[in-house]
Amino acid sequence: MVSVEQLTVEFGGRPLFDSISFLVNPKDKIALVGKNGAGKTTLLRLFAGQQQPTHGNIIKPKELTIGYLPQHLLVKDQRTVQEEVELAFGEIRVIQQHIDKLNMEIAERTDYESEAYQLLIEKVTHENERLQLFGATNMQAEIEKTLLGLGFERTDFTRQTAEFSGGWRMRIELAKILLQRPDLLLLDEPTNHLDIESIQWLENFLSTCNGAVILVSHDRAFIDAVTTRTIEISLGRIYDYKVSYSKYVELRKERREQQIRAYENQQKVIAETEDFIERFRYKATKAVQVQSRIKQLDKLERIEVDMEDTSRLSLKFPPAPHSGILPVEIEHLTKAYGDHIVLNDISLQIRRGDKVAFVGKNGEGKSTLVKCIMDEIAYSGTMKLGHQVSIGYFAQNQASLLDENKTVFQTIDDVAVGDIRTKIRDILGAFMFGGEASDKKVKVLSGGERSRLAMIRLLLEPVNLLILDEPTNHLDMSSKDVLKEAIKAFDGTVILVSHDREFLDGLADKVYEFGHQKVREHLGGIQEFLQYKRMQTLQDLERKQVIQKAEKEDNQSENKLSYEARKEQSKLVRKQEKLVAEAETSIATMEESLAAMEVQFAEGNSSAEAVETYQRTKHSLEQKLYEWELLCEELENLKQAL
Repeated sequence: MVSVEQLTVEFGGRPLFDSISFLVNPKDKIALVGKNGAGKTTLLRLFAGQQQPTHGNIIKPKELTIGYLPQHLLVKDQRTVQEEVELAFGEIRVIQQHIDKLNMEIAERTDYESEAYQLLIEKVTHENERLQLFGATNMQAEIEKTLLGLGFERTDFTRQTAEFSGGWRMRIELAKILLQRPDLLLLDEPTNHLDIESIQWLENFLSTCNGAVILVSHDRAFIDAVTTRTIEISLGRIYDYKVSYSKYVELRKERREQQIRAYENQQKVIAETEDFIERFRYKATKAVQVQSRIKQLDKLERIEVDMEDTSRLSLKFPPAPHSGILPVEIEHLTKAYGDHIVLNDISLQIRRGDKVAFVGKNGEGKSTLVKCIMDEIAYSGTMKLGHQVSIGYFAQNQASLLDENKTVFQTIDDVAVGDIRTKIRDILGAFMFGGEASDKKVKVLSGGERSRLAMIRLLLEPVNLLILDEPTNHLDMSSKDVLKEAIKAFDGTVILVSHDREFLDGLADKVYEFGHQKVREHLGGIQEFLQYKRMQTLQDLERKQVIQKAEKEDNQSENKLSYEARKEQSKLVRKQEKLVAEAETSIATMEESLAAMEVQFAEGNSSAEAVETYQRTKHSLEQKLYEWELLCEELENLKQAL
């Protein structure tokens, strides 16, 4: 589908990519991984056509559609959420306008037998078929399903986009991209602004969509659930693994060990050769041999290994000073912004040593309660902090409190005490401030870099209550591992506001669920909570089915069909069953055709005509699947009426 051929990208003479080549096939679900700065975002921009390579090509079929969600974007504030999302169906609107124009022309014509009139009728028919192909009849239902899945309420649909925060605007843009159903989806950290429920919905959407996906994310559980292929960028090269992320981690470890052994062996040979050259450089009897060794070194392809490995770095919080038994005690707390009530009559206790997670949809009051604990906002009710409670607080605005005139190293050196001062360089490296980056001034750092620096400061301060509000948004996987192990070993109390399930797994021993102005306590970790939520959903479904069954029985007793009516209804059911079976046969045939074409693509046979046929068949399949769903729904209604 997309072929990357000898791609090279250079910045200031330094190669970011060096002659890399690979193929993206239809339906591929690819995780793009590598250290920060390796070039993941650059590669996505190249695919999206927003950046050009120094050398090489990315070859794409002309009709290929691409959806790109960058980490940062600007959404224009001139429409409602519904109107903004409807822009995804721009082509449908163009087709509809063309049909309206043709219909007006037909209405004005009287030459019904002419060839021109028949041609006009054919054009209208063709455009209506195109409209059906794009799923125009299902547009509103798709918009509603996607927006609800991403966490919006129905009341949000008519609100202006200007009323939403940056994170919610990213969701609006994500909804537009998903509704376009592009052949290739490029997503750069899509989960940063999503809550757990929305992430699970997106997981299901991406893993079942027909298009290809290239995904950059530091959410390990998310990429493991979605992707089946992992491409690692390291030192300007790529390593392509046809496996999920978890399996890739194992294979990468083996590859790295082999690389290190090969590197060490080569370094030994180089050292011995250089020693020979140095010893016999000026001996005439050895001149030929010396020159031969020099040529060998010149021709030698040097093995490079990314030697920065922080996986074994152990970082611990300072011992927590002793505090009271109940560091946080809340009774009948209520918080409203004007007429909008966020939290209503909340009561909870957090005991010394607890590690708790605040979870729930965005806007349900998690960060609001944290701000109440920090006494940053006014509220009604009672909030008590325990005896000698010392709080270490991480929020997005913590980054703005750093001294801009200090270097990264000085910022950490100011708070480091004892033996930890000898490990400052290692700690900075673990959080992506290795080498010259530690000498940068704070004022030149990006927002994400400042957030990471604020996190390091927090790791070194002696506190007994840690409150971390979305601490992992700007951390890569190795940095998250360091932070997670430090929190595990921390002997104080921890409140975590996070949507990162893998990060929370094994950390939280209690979960507080925020929703509908209330907070509900769940004992156990995040996995137990998610399992409970799934069971709760199933129970709701079962209750709904019981109610529907009772209603159906009542209706049947009140409106008993006559024998003749039931006989006629049975005929309709059989006819509908036949239509469902025919649709299923068509779907199976199209799926077989697509699979055969994908095999051809994988073998390199991807002519423009073949790709066009593939795209046309794929759109037909999507339409037929939608038709099948409607037929099944109608069949179920007919059966219930019997």
